[in-house]
Amino acid sequence: MVRKPVDAQPPIPEFEQKGILKWIEKTGNKFPHPFMLFVYLCGIFIVISAVLGAMKVSVVHPGTGETATVKSLLSQEGVHWILTNMLKNFTSFPALGLVLGMTLGIGIAEKVGLIQGVLRALISKVPKAMLSFAVVLIGILGNLASDAAIAIIPPMGAMIFLAMGRHPLAGFAAGVAGWGAGFTANLFIAGTDALLSGISTEAVKTVNPDFVVTPIDNWFFMSASVFILAILGAWVTDKLVEPRLGTYQGDHIKMEAFTAKERRALKATGITALIFIAIIALLVVPEGAFLRDPKTGGILTSPFLKGIIPIILLFFIVTSTVYGKIVGVIQTSSDIPKLMTESMKMMAGFIVLVFAASQFIAFFDWTNVGIVMAVNGSEFLKSINMTGFSVIVVFILFVAIMNLFIASGSAMWAMLAPVFIPMFMLLDYHPAFVQVAFRVADSSTNMITPMNPYLPLVLAYYQQYKKDSGMGTVFSTMMPYAILFLLIWIVQMAVWYFLGLPFGPGVYAK
Repeated sequence: MVRKPVDAQPPIPEFEQKGILKWIEKTGNKFPHPFMLFVYLCGIFIVISAVLGAMKVSVVHPGTGETATVKSLLSQEGVHWILTNMLKNFTSFPALGLVLGMTLGIGIAEKVGLIQGVLRALISKVPKAMLSFAVVLIGILGNLASDAAIAIIPPMGAMIFLAMGRHPLAGFAAGVAGWGAGFTANLFIAGTDALLSGISTEAVKTVNPDFVVTPIDNWFFMSASVFILAILGAWVTDKLVEPRLGTYQGDHIKMEAFTAKERRALKATGITALIFIAIIALLVVPEGAFLRDPKTGGILTSPFLKGIIPIILLFFIVTSTVYGKIVGVIQTSSDIPKLMTESMKMMAGFIVLVFAASQFIAFFDWTNVGIVMAVNGSEFLKSINMTGFSVIVVFILFVAIMNLFIASGSAMWAMLAPVFIPMFMLLDYHPAFVQVAFRVADSSTNMITPMNPYLPLVLAYYQQYKKDSGMGTVFSTMMPYAILFLLIWIVQMAVWYFLGLPFGPGVYAK
């Protein structure tokens, strides 16, 4: 394509918010950095544990039948526990290894240009009538590349729309909607699945220390969501967004064709991917296959599902190496670890955040405050007769509002999971079902919060086609996607809930 906005970002002009947007921006800006937020929460929690411990607050643990009394972190035992377990809390945090492992694989695919190449190949041959659907769909699937996708898919959507004689901002909005409002959906197991399931597993320990939420526990629901959101996103683009934009008056462009080397690389990579998948299928599908559970012969408890992250990591390394060698990005074997190292640099902030978040979550478990809050909270909900699907809807709306002020979804889940997962477990809800409720709320409102760190980048791209745009322009464009995505996701959850459909392999609402 002619333009490459990733390499040269336009300056971002000053703008002034008004009304509710100004209030949201000012309020959200007062929140500290997520790391410091967890540090402050840890300090507050230490004081709370001391007060509740002095009051001898206790409940009967619903799982063991034993009395669980709040323990003070300011006691001698508490201080000793903090000092001797601080590093263990950090290094044993499930999300840490899962996310870093996923980043090694997906990161090298992004660095060699494989993800960008696949996206271009998929979207460049789409019929004009299917264009909006394709851009939203690719935006959703592009989340596999995590944050890198926001710099690739929306600008690409704009240029493809422009090349086909449509308004580029409609294509840009469709790409942003797929990446932002549909962030948590995917046909593949992504880093988000690994991250959130790791946090959920830690939160579950309050009620059941042996329970594990796996990265595939939301897979069925999220896979179906991809097509539902893509269809809805296409309708919003064609019927609500593009008609408001009018006729584009700027210059039109042409799509760049793939080079012979890129075509050869994509073909070889595709063949490699099929061979890899075929080998894995042979190791899983047949009765008594090598990667099935050796005791039961099943798949749900098999090494295949338990080791899905390492398998995905290996898949990306193999396919990325093939692509990288053919296009010339990888010339020697030493280039592979160099590219992996580059991809890991962007995870430094995540690692720092996990250090503080892991302490906060561990505090809930050790002090018994988590189980006390869960038991009392569940009893309160029962007392007001709010135990059905309505309580999940209230939780979804609560998270959607919270997302306007807290930019990091993982940070917010790390704060909410220790409270809400045990509470809903005591109402007989599966932790993975509660996790789905969080994901749909957090994802839907991603692009209408001033706290999203990528909104300035979105505005900069937006202004390439409409120079007088401000953040209010962006919000008003993305608002229909946010509201309708949230509503359709709630409806989808209701269908799954009342029909008893699985959210993942062996995972149901209750």
